Amino acid sequence: MRIQVSRTGGFAGITRHREVDTTGRADAGEWEALAESALAAGHDTPPPGVPDGFQYRITIGDRTIHCADPKLTDAQRALISRVLKEGA
Repeated sequence: MRIQVSRTGGFAGITRHREVDTTGRADAGEWEALAESALAAGHDTPPPGVPDGFQYRITIGDRTIHCADPKLTDAQRALISRVLKEGA
């Protein structure tokens, strides 16, 4: 499973993009469960955010969702953090 996260906005307005491919990873099941939970609460279009807040686009396989600070679910926050930290 390929998980892509793009983050835009914030005070500096810098865009950041990372992705993780879970294929062959020992923790693939954990990533996939977290990804499914994050998808469940996403929006098909970008939701309104807050000034200087971050907007996120999460693409998993052929499905893309949008979410924004400060209204992220725990699963979305965890997935975004992991992908931005570990992704290439």
